[in-house]
Amino acid sequence: MTAEGLTPAQRRRFDAGVLSGPLGTRLDLAVKRGAARRREFVTLFKPYVTGIDPKVKRDLPVARRLAFHLVEHRTIDDLAEGDALQSLTTAAAEPSRRVRRRLRWYANLPLQDELPEAMYRLRAADLIPMTHIEDVSWTGGRLRVTGHAYLAGLSVRSPRFNRAFVVLRGPRWLPPVRLRTRRVLRPEATQGAREPGCNYDWSGFVADMHPWPLRWRGALRSLVNGVRRTLRRRETVPDTTTWRTEIVIWSRGARATGLLRGPSNGRTERPAGLALPGGWWIRPVWTSDRALQIALQPTRAELTGIHLDGDRLELTVFLPGREHAKGQARLDGHRVSAEFTPVEGGTRVVVPLAVPSLLQERDGGRLWIEPKGDPAAPVMIGQAEESRMVVGDREITVLRDRRDRVSVAAHRIRPIISAVTWDDDGTLTLEGSYPGSGPAELTLRHRGGTVHTAPLERAEGRFAVRLTPSAMPRFGETVAMGGGSWSMTTRDPSGEVVPFRVDHAALDTLDEEPRTRDGRTYRLLSTRFDVPVLTVAEAIPDDEKGAGGLYALQRSFYPDQRRRELDEATVYVAYDGRQYEGNVRAIYEERVRRGDDREHVWIVKDGAFTPPGSAELGFGSGIRPTVVRAGSREHYAVLARSRHVVTNGFLPPWFRARDDQMVVQTWHGSPLKRLGNDLPYMSRDPKPAAWHRQAAEVRGWDLLVSQSPWATPILRRAFGYHGEVLESGYPRNDVLSSPDSPEQDELVARVRRRLGVADGARVVLYAPTFRDYDRKNSSLKLDLARAHRALGPGHEFLIRAHSMQAAPNIPEGLGRDVTAYPDITDLLLVADVLITDYSSVMFDFAATGRPMLFFTYDLQRYSTKRGLYLDLAAEAPGPLLTNGADVIEALRTIDAVAAAHAERYDHFRHTYTPRDDGKATPRLVDRVFT
Repeated sequence: MTAEGLTPAQRRRFDAGVLSGPLGTRLDLAVKRGAARRREFVTLFKPYVTGIDPKVKRDLPVARRLAFHLVEHRTIDDLAEGDALQSLTTAAAEPSRRVRRRLRWYANLPLQDELPEAMYRLRAADLIPMTHIEDVSWTGGRLRVTGHAYLAGLSVRSPRFNRAFVVLRGPRWLPPVRLRTRRVLRPEATQGAREPGCNYDWSGFVADMHPWPLRWRGALRSLVNGVRRTLRRRETVPDTTTWRTEIVIWSRGARATGLLRGPSNGRTERPAGLALPGGWWIRPVWTSDRALQIALQPTRAELTGIHLDGDRLELTVFLPGREHAKGQARLDGHRVSAEFTPVEGGTRVVVPLAVPSLLQERDGGRLWIEPKGDPAAPVMIGQAEESRMVVGDREITVLRDRRDRVSVAAHRIRPIISAVTWDDDGTLTLEGSYPGSGPAELTLRHRGGTVHTAPLERAEGRFAVRLTPSAMPRFGETVAMGGGSWSMTTRDPSGEVVPFRVDHAALDTLDEEPRTRDGRTYRLLSTRFDVPVLTVAEAIPDDEKGAGGLYALQRSFYPDQRRRELDEATVYVAYDGRQYEGNVRAIYEERVRRGDDREHVWIVKDGAFTPPGSAELGFGSGIRPTVVRAGSREHYAVLARSRHVVTNGFLPPWFRARDDQMVVQTWHGSPLKRLGNDLPYMSRDPKPAAWHRQAAEVRGWDLLVSQSPWATPILRRAFGYHGEVLESGYPRNDVLSSPDSPEQDELVARVRRRLGVADGARVVLYAPTFRDYDRKNSSLKLDLARAHRALGPGHEFLIRAHSMQAAPNIPEGLGRDVTAYPDITDLLLVADVLITDYSSVMFDFAATGRPMLFFTYDLQRYSTKRGLYLDLAAEAPGPLLTNGADVIEALRTIDAVAAAHAERYDHFRHTYTPRDDGKATPRLVDRVFT
C-alpha cells in the first residue's frame, strides 16, 4: 500500500479511505486476537498514523478516531498489554451509546477521563440517517414520497425539535429543490430498529413535490447545454437531468444529511412516471445501491412497431424533431446497422436484427439509436405493445424495463403470471401464459436450499397452478413454508431451469396484499420490477418486534418470570425448534406412551412442524402438546417456569437455568469431529464470544446423556462439563436396535411409502457431513448416473445433505433429496447401505448391523482443518474409499465387503455403541421423570 505521487488532496482521500476501511478492520481483528497480535499491529501501524493529516483523523467515525488517537499517543507496551483498545472496540459496537452535553452530541465511550472531550463529539461520519421508503407515487399531479428517517441512537418520541426536509440535488450549478416535508407517526420504525431503548415513533415523513420546479430547472440546463453545443456548431439535443434525493434531519440539536434509500419490496420498487407536455417525463428511479433519484427525461426515440419475418426481426423507431439521414443502432454494446428515413415531424428508423444471432445470445440488452452527430438516445416503449415471439423452444421478447426503455432478449420460453388469486382457505392460484405442452411444475426455492413443488395445469398456451403456502406437501404430510423469500422457477423439457415472470400489463393491479393464516403472513410480490417471489414471515406482536421488543423480553419479562413458581411442565427443544426428531422426540413419545399427562411444551421455530398428540401416535386420546413459537413471549415464559427442559443442542443465550429446574442435554450425536473447547479458535486469548456462551450454557446443565463410555470423557472435555452423565445410550436408536417385529415392519413400510421407494428396491443412503471450508458447494462427489449403470435396476439412492451445507444438486431421476425429511432415524431404518464420511450418523447406523461405506475423498484435508477424535483407518466399520468408482464397486459387491469387515463392525459396536440395546429411552425416562 503506497500513496507516493499523490497531491495533498488525493493523499487525504487515500488516508481517509484506508483508515475507515481495511486498516480499521485489521485493527479490530488485532484487538480481539490478544496481546501478541496487538503488539505486532501497533508496531507496524504507529509510524503511518502519526504522519496523517489531523483533519483526516478528526473527520473519522468516533470509534476509529479514538482508537487511532490511542495508537498515535500511547506506548506500544501500554496498548499491547492493557485493555484500552479492547474496551473501546467492545463499547463501540452499541450505536445507541450517545449523550447530549449542552447543544452537542457525544459518544458515551470508555476512557473519557483520560482523553479530550472533543475527541468524543459526533461528527458527520457518525450522524448518518437511517432511511426506508414505503411509497413513491403520484397524487393529484404531485410526487409523494413516504417513509421514515432517523439518526441511530437519537430517539424521536414526538414532533417537537424534530424536523426533516427532502432535498433534490441536480448538477452542481442548478439550485436544489426543497420538498414540502412533514413528520408523521411511524411506530414500525421503532419495531424494526437495531438499537434497544430507542424510540423512533415520530421518524416518519411525507414529502410532496410539484413538477414545475424540476421543469424550469431542466429547461435552464437544456438552454445552457444548447448554447454550448451551438458554440461548437452542433445541433441542440434535449437531454436528461437527474436529481439525487437527500434528507436533511434536524433532531434534538443534531443535524445530518444522507441519501434517501431502501425501498420496500414490491410496488415501491417500480414507481410510475408522469407524462408532461412536449414528450417529457418525470420518472422516480432507483439506483443499483437502492438510492432514489428523480429524472426529467425527454423522449428522443420511441418504439412504434415490431415485425418478425422468418429470420429477420424489424423494430421501427420514431425520432421526433429534426430529420436524420444517417446513424446506427446499438443493442447491449453491439452496433447494428439501421435505416434512417426522414418523415413528417421527425425520422423513422428501422432496426433489422438477425433472429439466429439473437437466439445465440445468453442475455438481452437495451436498444439505443445513435443519429450521426448526436448522443445516443434510449428507445422508449411509448404506446407500443410489448411482444413475445416463440421461435422453436425459445422466445424473443421486446419488453420495457422499469424506466420504460425497450429491452430485447432471447431465452427459453418463460411462464408469465398475469393473474393472482387468494382464496379464503389460503390457497394461492397463479394463472398466465406458457406456450407448449407436456408436464411441468412450479418450483419454489428458498435461499437456504429448501424446495417445494406444485404441478402446472397447461392447456392451449396457458397455465394455472394452485398451492397452499400454509400446508405444503412434504413426504406424506403438510408443513407451512418457512420464513423468507421463495423464488419461482420451472424446468423445461431440455432440463434448463426457467424463471417465472410477471406480465407487465398486470403490475399495476397485482394483488400484493399480505394474507395471515395460522400465525404466519404470506405475500406474493413482484420485486426487481417483474420477478415474482413469495414471502413468508411469522405474525409477531408489535411489542415483540425489533431490538426494543427483544430488550424488554430479555431484561424485564424473563427475569420477572424466573421469580415465579415453577410449573410441572417439560419443554422440548430439538435443533432450536427446527425439527421434531432425535433423542428429544423419543423421550417425549415414551412419556406419552406411558400416559404421563403433565404438560408437554414443544418449541417450534418458523412453523417447522406440528408435534403429534397421543391420538396421532396411536396411544389413545387425552394428551395434546402445547406449541410455543420460538422467540415469542410464551417462549421466555415456559423456559423460565418449566420444571424440566430437554434439548439436543444449545439453548438461547438469554436462558439461565434455575436451581430448581432440571436441564437434560441429550446432544445430537457422539463426537467424531472435534467440537467445543477442542476447536483451535476456542483456545485463543482472549477467549472468543463462543467460548463464553458455551461456558454459561454448560453451567446450567443438570444431566448430560452419552452414547458410550468412549464418548463421555470427550464430551466432558469439549464442553467443560463437570456434572452428572448418564451413559444410557441414545433414545433415538431404540427403534434401530429393536429386533424385527410386526410394528417395526409396519413402520418400515410406512416410511418407504412416504419416500416413494419401490417395493423390493435396495435403499442406499448417502449422508455426508458439512465442510467448514466448503459450505457453499452443492455438488455431489458420487456419480449417480454411473452408479445406476453399474448396479442396474433395483437400487434407490437417498441423498441427505447436512443442514449446514448447501442443498445438494441431484440429477433428475437419479436420486431422491431427503435433506428436508423430518427425522433421519426413519431414513436409517429403511436404508440397506449407508455411505457417509465424518458424520456421527455412523454411530447410530451401527445399531442396525447393516453395512457402511466411508467416502473419505478429503480425509487428510478434513483431519487438518477440523480434526477427528477417531482414527477412521483403524476403527471404521467399513472400507475407506477415496473416489466414486471405488464406492460404486463396493456397492456392487456389498455382501463381500460386509463380510470382510464383520469383525471390525462388531468391535465398533462393542466400543462405541454398547448401550444402544433398544432400552435407552426407558432408562432415561425412569432416571429423570419417574
